[in-house]
Amino acid sequence: MRLISNIEEFQSLVSGEQTFLLFVKTDNCSVCEGLHPQVESFEDDYKLSFHLVNVAKVPEMAGQLMLFTAPVVMLFREGKEVQRFARFVPIDELRRRLDELEDNLHV
Repeated sequence: MRLISNIEEFQSLVSGEQTFLLFVKTDNCSVCEGLHPQVESFEDDYKLSFHLVNVAKVPEMAGQLMLFTAPVVMLFREGKEVQRFARFVPIDELRRRLDELEDNLHV
């Protein structure tokens, strides 16, 4: 996972990447720490890029994305959010959505 360290990096990512996953975490979040390795383990299975942001370090991201909890897994396609999973992420559903996005990359 590539680390996003400021809002400009995220804005550049949205305008430049076709399809990507954004994992949002915060400090002292046990759910974040438990979920992150699970989601990160999917990265080798997909061509789309995976990115990580800690909103405790980049707080303007929380406002820009209207985030009220963590962790949040967001899927983007063509600069737009297409799916958001917050707090408790159903891994099977996330995998299914990633598969759909990956299939659309080849169309």
